[in-house]
Amino acid sequence: MSGSANRPVGRRAFVLAATAAAGTALTGTAHAAGFGYSDDGSNYVVDTGAQLVFKVSKSTGDLTSLVYRGTEYQGYGGMNSHIESGLGASTVGIKQSGSTILVSVTHGTLKHYYAARSGENNVYLWTDKADTSVSATRYIVRVKKGAFLNDEPDSYTYAPTTIEASDVFRKSDGQTRSKHYSKRRVMDYDYLGWSAGGVGLWIVRSNHEKASGGPFYRSLLRHQSADGGGLYEILHYGQNQTEAQRFGLQGPYVIAFTDGGAPSSALFPGTLTTPWADSLGISGYVPAGGRGKVAGVGISGRNTAYPYTVGLANSTAQYWGTARSSDGYFSLPGVLPGTYTLTVFKGELAVYTTSVSVSAGGTTTLNTIALPSSNDPANASAIWRIGDWNGTPGGFKNADLMTYAHPSDVRAASWTGNVMIGGGGETAAFPCYLWKDVNSGILVYFRLTAAQAAAAHTLRIGVTTAYANGRPQVTVNDTWTSAVPSPPTQPNTRSLTNGSYRGNNHTFTYGVPASAWKTDTSQYNVLRIDVVSGSGATGFLSAGTAIDAIDLLA
Repeated sequence: MSGSANRPVGRRAFVLAATAAAGTALTGTAHAAGFGYSDDGSNYVVDTGAQLVFKVSKSTGDLTSLVYRGTEYQGYGGMNSHIESGLGASTVGIKQSGSTILVSVTHGTLKHYYAARSGENNVYLWTDKADTSVSATRYIVRVKKGAFLNDEPDSYTYAPTTIEASDVFRKSDGQTRSKHYSKRRVMDYDYLGWSAGGVGLWIVRSNHEKASGGPFYRSLLRHQSADGGGLYEILHYGQNQTEAQRFGLQGPYVIAFTDGGAPSSALFPGTLTTPWADSLGISGYVPAGGRGKVAGVGISGRNTAYPYTVGLANSTAQYWGTARSSDGYFSLPGVLPGTYTLTVFKGELAVYTTSVSVSAGGTTTLNTIALPSSNDPANASAIWRIGDWNGTPGGFKNADLMTYAHPSDVRAASWTGNVMIGGGGETAAFPCYLWKDVNSGILVYFRLTAAQAAAAHTLRIGVTTAYANGRPQVTVNDTWTSAVPSPPTQPNTRSLTNGSYRGNNHTFTYGVPASAWKTDTSQYNVLRIDVVSGSGATGFLSAGTAIDAIDLLA
């Protein structure tokens, strides 16, 4: 079970107000009506004064116990919950400031924090990563075996057959599973977790301002296997990554227990307020007064059939929000001061960029953004078109399945098969991915009028990502072949086989001369699309690319 909200998410998520109370470090044991902490020799034991007691190792900063209503939920394959796979020897301290207890963990240049609030069944976490000396790509909550049962498509289920690397498996029924198959983009969820027996255990994500990949990025979310389950907050992940790693404080993200229902919406990114954290001395923490806002009056020139997203990004932070469907109004609060590239996305396709500056305590207000018609490739007049220019392979054969399954999955339709223009269903018949070793050489049949056949035309192929420099080379009627195009910049890891088509959208253009067309209008012209590359392995790990749209311009 997981949650999402039909509202703008992924904006600067936390409104942080100032608080006058200064934190006071305490030593020994502190108790107040059940709320407090103790030291059992190996761990700091924190009692929230509600129904949650958790322990943090004094030597490593691992979360070693997570007891809700007297039941232990921590424990997956004998491992603790922790940053990455565990930091190892660390300096761990604890202090109480009024109704807040803060555990701080220092490991080299990395600082990590756990906070508890009196009367709440939540653990608030922050992670401050200064450099690459510690991987710190994730925090994983490891849940003991048998606590929850789950076999949803985005679950990581060990199966008899390993089919790729050591992390993609095939079950006996031919379905595939991997921890990579999250199905959801970052902007599509606020929380994830499980519920059973009147208990819900969730992790509510942070706003990801210091993560990378933008609003459409897909990454590990959770998994379950014979050993137990895991819930992830990804701080940075290199798989199919389009951006450089950002550094700084991320959080809070929240481990939340409930009576079986969803976590409170007050914990969601964009909703959570934590004025109580302002004076705790958390490294890299910037309160509300040190942040600004970007607001846009509206966006004109939109195609109202598509959602539009507005993103801000620079080398240190990222934010995003949904443009209002009626007029394109958007608001991005809680932004760190700086200069950002503002991008307007139609679906997932960038159709406008500009630069904006944000100052602490200020609002940068933008007049209505007018989208130039030429920025949207869908506005060009086409003789025929396969797919929609929206930055995704949506609508193409197998596209939906590929966000939570391997291409070899039994549920996938055949990756081969040619397409005839004019019969309807061309997009659904065309495979969302092309590979050099699987289905290179797909044919597209189409007729031209005499006037069309007498002229040169531009052929466009839009792609969303590529693996191993795979890119399309085209041949028309076996008489004209394009040059091999240069590969665009794309992620250098697996993509098409680990549940993500997201890369750097790129459009290849080919000028086809009039001499390439058949002059007999009763005959079909034949377009062959091959995938070329000098890299890649075999099968579904051969060089490949994901398709956004294909068209022949008038």
